[in-house]
Formats: sequence, C-alpha cells, structure tokens
Amino acid sequence: MVALALSPLAEEITNGPPRKRQRVETPDNGKAAKEPHLFVPFRALGLVTNHVPFVLQTRSYKGATEGPRINIVTCLGKAWAMWEGGKMGLLFVGPDVENQISCMAMDGNAVWVACGPSALKYLRGKESARMTNPLGTNIAFILVFGTQLLALTTDGDRMLVWDTVSGELQSTVQFDPGFTATTILHPATYLNKVLVASNQGSMQLWNIRTQTRIHHFSLETLLTLSSHPLDAPIVAVTALVQSPAIDVVGVGFSSGEISVYDVRTDERLMRMAMQDGGIRALSFRSDGQPILASASSTGHIALWDLNAGGRLLHLVRGAHDGAVTAVEWVPGQPVLISSGEDNSVKQWLFDSPTTAPRLLKFRSGHHAPPHLIRYYGEDGKQILTASRDRSLRCTSVVRDSRSFEFSQGSLVKKATSLSIPITSLKIPPVAALSYSSTRMKDWDDILTAHHEETFARTWTMKDKKLGKHTFGFPSEGKKTSTVGSVKAVCVSACGNFGIASSSTGAIHMHNMQSGIHRKTFNVGPCPPEVSSRFRPSVSSKKKQEERCVTGLACDALNTVVVASTLDGTLNFFDFHTAKLEETLVLPSSAVSITLHRDNGLLAVICDDLMVRVVDIETRRIVRELGGFRGRVLDLTFSPDSRWLVTTSLDSIIRTFDVPTGRLIDAFKTSSVATSVTFSPTNDFLATAHVDNVGVYLWANRAQYSEVSFHGIVDNGDVVGVSLPSMQGVAEDEALEALGNLDLNVHEDVADASVVPPNLDGDLVTLTLLPRSRWQALLHFDVIQQRNKPVEPPKEPERAPFFLPTLPGVEHRFAVEPEVKDDKSKKSTKRLQKAAASSESVFFKKLAVEDVEGDFEEFFAYAKALSPAAMDLELQSLITLDALRMFLTALTCRLRSHRDFEAVQTYQNVFLRMHGDVLAENPELMGELETLQEVQRRESEKLLELLASSLGTLSFVRDTL
Repeated sequence: MVALALSPLAEEITNGPPRKRQRVETPDNGKAAKEPHLFVPFRALGLVTNHVPFVLQTRSYKGATEGPRINIVTCLGKAWAMWEGGKMGLLFVGPDVENQISCMAMDGNAVWVACGPSALKYLRGKESARMTNPLGTNIAFILVFGTQLLALTTDGDRMLVWDTVSGELQSTVQFDPGFTATTILHPATYLNKVLVASNQGSMQLWNIRTQTRIHHFSLETLLTLSSHPLDAPIVAVTALVQSPAIDVVGVGFSSGEISVYDVRTDERLMRMAMQDGGIRALSFRSDGQPILASASSTGHIALWDLNAGGRLLHLVRGAHDGAVTAVEWVPGQPVLISSGEDNSVKQWLFDSPTTAPRLLKFRSGHHAPPHLIRYYGEDGKQILTASRDRSLRCTSVVRDSRSFEFSQGSLVKKATSLSIPITSLKIPPVAALSYSSTRMKDWDDILTAHHEETFARTWTMKDKKLGKHTFGFPSEGKKTSTVGSVKAVCVSACGNFGIASSSTGAIHMHNMQSGIHRKTFNVGPCPPEVSSRFRPSVSSKKKQEERCVTGLACDALNTVVVASTLDGTLNFFDFHTAKLEETLVLPSSAVSITLHRDNGLLAVICDDLMVRVVDIETRRIVRELGGFRGRVLDLTFSPDSRWLVTTSLDSIIRTFDVPTGRLIDAFKTSSVATSVTFSPTNDFLATAHVDNVGVYLWANRAQYSEVSFHGIVDNGDVVGVSLPSMQGVAEDEALEALGNLDLNVHEDVADASVVPPNLDGDLVTLTLLPRSRWQALLHFDVIQQRNKPVEPPKEPERAPFFLPTLPGVEHRFAVEPEVKDDKSKKSTKRLQKAAASSESVFFKKLAVEDVEGDFEEFFAYAKALSPAAMDLELQSLITLDALRMFLTALTCRLRSHRDFEAVQTYQNVFLRMHGDVLAENPELMGELETLQEVQRRESEKLLELLASSLGTLSFVRDTL
C-alpha cells in the first residue's frame, strides 16, 4: 500500500447506581457546530491506480549507460500520480480536478487529463491550458496529435480538434449514425490521418485536416465469419495499438479476439483469441522480438509469437486480481508494464525471448475497500489494514515504499499448477485483529480471526508473513460438541498469550511462542434475566449453553479478562485462575468491545444505538453515549483516553469527551466510514470507507492550536466534509487551514488563566493562582527578616594600578584632595515630576472603581502583583480615604463570591498593618462592621459547601 500525498518535488448496563448520561443541553452560545474544529483532512494512503489506463513517459539522455529513464503516470480518481519506474517510488501527485478523470495523455513534459467537459494541460503540476467542449458533453478519450488535441465525447458522436498553441477549437467531426467512437489511433507515417474505432466493431480512417472520411473498415473484414456468426451479438473494439511495422495495427475486441490488421491493403494478417474475457489492452514488443502482449478483463496476460502465426507463448494467469487496464512494453527493453483495476502497477521481466516472464517489481494496495484498520506500535508510523480482498497489509504513514502485504505462502505457484485464481487460495477476510509489539522481535505478534474459520491465525510483523501457529478449539472429548467460528481475539499486553473466542461461547488461551493451549474460560449458562429478555424462543438445552462471544479484552497487568456476549453481558474472569468473578448485564446486546489499557475504560458498542463506557476496576457503567441515527460500526480511544471517536451507518464521525460525556465534534463524510483508529502519538485519525480502497488521515488540530471543547448539539445539521486530498499540496493546505481556523476559534475559547463566571449564585469561586502566592504574602515580614543580611556590605578598597609620586629622594605618593560636587545637591526636573505623580497605579485603579461594582479590574491587577509589590502597596495606603476605599473593595468582592482566598489574604495583611489606625478612627467603623457581617456570612456558606462535598465523597467511597 502506498502513501499518495508527498512533497511536490519530483526527486524525492443493568440496575444499580445512577449512571451519567450524555448531556444534551444547548451550549453557551446556543449554536450547533458548523464546522469540524477537531479534525481537518490531511492526506490519503494506499492509492496507486484505478480503471483508467496509465501513460508511459520515456526519457533518454546522451551518454547515459543505464538506459532510458521511465516515468509512469497513473490515475487516482480526481488526481494523477507520477511514479519513477526504477524503484516504483512516488514522485509527484497532481492537483485535484473538478470531476473524475476519464483519460490521460503525455506530450513531452506536459500531462493532459480529460475530466468532465474539459481537457486540462499540466506543466510541473500546474495547470497551463484548458480546452472546454462548447457542447457541454463530457470527454471520454483524448490523443495528442502534434500541435493538436483530439477528443471523443462520451456519446461517441463527435470528435473535437483543438489547437494546443492558441487553445482554439479548430473543427468538429460528426460521425454517422450507428458509429459510436471509442478510441483514436494515429498510424505511423500517416499525415493528418487517424484511425477511429467504434463500439459496433468497425473502424474508420479520417483526415482531420479536410474533415473527410477516407475509408471504412467493416466488422466483417476485421472478424472472420467462422469466428463471429451473424446471429452473435455485436462486439466492440476495446483496444487499438500501432505495431513496429508500418501500416499494421493490432485490434482487440470485447469477444476476446485479436486481429493483426494491415490498414493499407485492408487485409487481416493473423488472428488470435483469449478464452476468458474480452481484450482490454494490447502492446507490441519494440526491442526486435516479434511478440504481442494482450490483457483480458479477467486479469490474465497472454504473450503471442507473431513469427509463428500468432502462437501462444505464455499465459500469465491471475497477473492482476481484477481486469487489466493497460499493458505497455518499455522501449528497447524486455520489460512489460501492466496496470489493473486491483489498484496495482507491475513490471514483468523477460530473461529470454522464450522464457515465461517473472515479476520484477510492483506497487500495489487493496483492491477492495478495507473494513478493519488499526495503528500498529507506539510510534504511529504503521497501520494494519484488512480488506475483503482476503489480504492483510501494513501501510506506512511516512514512506510508501515501506508498505507491504503480509505473505500467505507460495500462492502463485499453487494457482499456476492448479490453473485457478490466486484469490481462491487466499485466507478468508479478517473479522477481528489484535496485536502486541512487546515481543515483536522474538515470535509472532499479531492474532487474527477470519470469517467462517474455526481457528485463529498468527502473523509476524518482523518477517512480514503468516505465522507458525493456528489456535483451534479442542472438542474436550465430546463427539457431539460443535466448534463455532472465531469471533474475537486478543493478545495480552506482554505479547506472550493469545486469547480467541467462538460463536458457541468457547474461550481459549494459547501461548504465542509455542502455540500450546494454556487455559479455558467458561462464560457459563445464560443468566435467567438475560435469557428471558433476549432468548425467549430457545428451548434446547444445548442451544442455551451456546453463547456467542463478540469481544475480548485483557488489561495491561494480566489480571482481568473481559468477554462480551451477544445476549448482552460482560463477563469478568481472573486471568490466572480462569474463574468467572462477576457478570455485568447490559440493557442491550454487546456487538464489540474496545479497552483502553492505560486507564481501564472499556467501551461497548450496543445494539440499541448506544455506546457504554465501563470501568473495569469498579465494573460499573460510568458513561452512556447516544445520539446515533444508525448502527455504530467502530470506535477508538484517543491515546490519553479523553476522547472517544465513533463511526456509524449515518455516515457521521462523532467525537465524545469522556470526562464530561459530551459530544464535542461531529462531521459527515461522503461515504460511510467502516473503521477508525487513533494514532498513538495523538496526531492523526485514520479512517476507512465503504467505497474507497484507501486509508484517509485527518490531522488533530488540538496538537497544533487551541481548540474549544464546548459541547455541541447534534440536531441533524452536521457539516459535510470531503475526504482528504491525494495531492501533495494537501499538507500545506491543511496547515494553512489550521491557522485560518484559529482566528475563528479564539473568539470562543476562554483564556485558561481567567476565572470563568460563576456557574451558580450559591457557589464560591477561587482564583487559579498557586497557594505559594498567598503564603508568601501572609508571611512576608518573616521572609524579609530571614533574608536580611547579617552585616552591611563593605566598600572595597580602591587602589589604582599606577599611583602618582612626588619628586624627591624619598618615595612619596601624591594624594589629590576630593572635590565636592555642588551640582549633585541641586534638584532635577525628573525628581520634581516623580514627586508630583506619587499616586501608584494600584491606588488609581482602586479610586476609579464603582463602589457598587465587583472591582474586577482592580483585583485582576492586584493578583498580577508579586507578594513584595503587594505588601508595599498596602503599606502605602496611609490616608483615611484610601483605607475606606480598600475596605469597600474587600466587601464588594466578597459579595460577588469570587477570589475568596485572595480577599482573605489581603484582609489579613491589611488589618495587621493598619489595625491601630482603624481602631482609633470612628469614621471607619461603618465599613468595618459591614465587612465583618459579609465575612461571617460568606465563611458560613463556604463551610456548608465543603461539608456537603465531603459528605457526598464519603457516600460515594463507601458505596463503591
């Protein structure tokens, strides 16, 4: 499987305690989500090609000794990709177009694509020209013809001719009724003439300059009467190719017949036929060997010896798992390139003209939509993908060349010897998957369950192949006991044990290294309350004992094994003794379970359109998430277990916040996502969809920017999002979108450092500042005394390096008397200005506040001050008016129920500093009495809230 979006540079349940249900109230803004703000499209993985034939580009350089350089251009739906032929590495992915691409062509370095009613020209990945059909009909086929571009419409009635230099439509050729054109070929050395093939099996030779038909090749001349009776249905020309010989072309028909035809003499030279399917592509070898390669709609490639009258040399059965869309020989080399509808491009090497070809190199992906994907390992670089094409693949997120398919043995040799398709020998599709990378380098580390198989299989990531062991279910000596198909598997966190369960209720543990059976877990008979609800019609005792186990999980310490059953129970076993400890009855059938081993949360997908989260420690349901309008298909936890991402049949991917139980994000995709998985590094969400063979990555915006986690209302009006783009520029666009979306999100996201408004009038709000801030302010005098120096600093003795001396016999130093500077005593204007503006910012903010308000701005500034600055500001309140204003500020802040611990600290320090002044001035008694009453009332309220909370916690602790 291949990652397709690289850099554009070409060179690289039950009765019990109350459960917390999902909150459905309207959020604060009252609006439903209009855009997915958690995940944005990033890129697609695993796409190589589709049904549109590839285009081969050959470049030769003077003096080159390694042969021509080959580039292969494939179609990816709405984009095209260029691959380097040497190592089959992805060079470049073109931009997306408006419609699906129907045909491609190369003109030197330019790539031409037909999409809808337009033909677009790309140079270095940028659109340089656009030709549009004036009739508005879609274009089905294009051919570059010198400086002209020829195009056929989808109805096959017209051929359009454009001048590629001026971009003007030169002419339009109208075909006769009964002639539906399908393809165009320019015969070598034919000036201004092209061959046009039709769905009716005939061909016409046209002069596009004079717009005249030169000759008509009827079906009777192209096909012999013996091979095509008159009463047989009309066959269409499906392939038309030029041979190395002048005037000779190869014509392939939907009946499987091949004609080598001389258009000059209107004569059929030889005839070949493929038995299975119609001809899809033809190609003549160009290195001197007279060999013709043909490809059929059943995936076979045939090689014909033209010197022997069209004798079959080799038949490569099952060269592709689907119809082969194109085959082409590399000019001058014994290499054949083929592409198929199985999402693969292959190169076949011929060691000699007569030997069978061998597969040289290839690039492939799933050719059926993957239905199960899981991230492998802890680095988030690999994804395990399982598909209906009976393959298990490992997709690399960082480099497409590291993607591979797990080997299932020598299937090609067996299929060739038995003359059967390879697909019929492959293992059935994977139904369940589990892994542990702890012992990856020692033994098998992946365990899978397959549809309608009675045993589980192991795989090894290190060797990239099927493992040594199969875990079956022993019959326990009972001849009449039935062995059901495996429904769930689980590998322990240590990687030593693999657990598998069946549809009959059997659960067995095996050793992953030796494959030896270790333990058996018995779910027992169905509980009476469950049997009366889910299985009232079952009368047989044997049927009552058979309970389908739908999910398995094992905790991180190998202490608990959890098994879910289809009749709606969760069974908790002791890992070591295999004893059934407890059974939790759910309100509905359990379809599957997913365990987050780090925190012990178990998510259960139930049949009543609900997802229930169970704590395996307390074994109680702690969350119930609903709102789905279709069956839940898959879910995944985020690495930190905060989010739960789900996908359902209503084509909506929802993200729930597990702590609050709220829906925080939802977006709708164009097709239903069958499986989801979260990267272990928390950066990407990967999805697989029902009608797409690729794996799509969605970037987690919470990794790069601030995202609002407010709950949203899923009222059915969910925004639709297109799937991630396959072009290389999608990464840059996604990053730009992240920045653009931030502008909209920041308006609603509150700053984490700002205290939110009160949720209720009876609640008391504290600040978010650390406790050390208030402790330092309360004991600031002690801190000052402790940090006070023992003795004042001493001035160092000044001794210049050179001391001036006086003249004479004795050495005497010349000591100059100090001159006192009288200017330093003069006052400056700066000191005068500072003395005039003695009021601090603290006092100014206190003075401008409204006495009936909550002093929000003043306390926001006060909380930003350091303990030393706050102590200094409180000491500077020396006037009676300043003391009165501060007492009023404390009273109003207490009444607002905010910053309770800050008010208590300020009040304590303020009363210690100015208590004597307040006691000696009776004019401040009114403010003091008011503050005392408010302080008493708020303290009693806080004590009541604390006592209530402690009582609730004690009740919950004793109950659980």
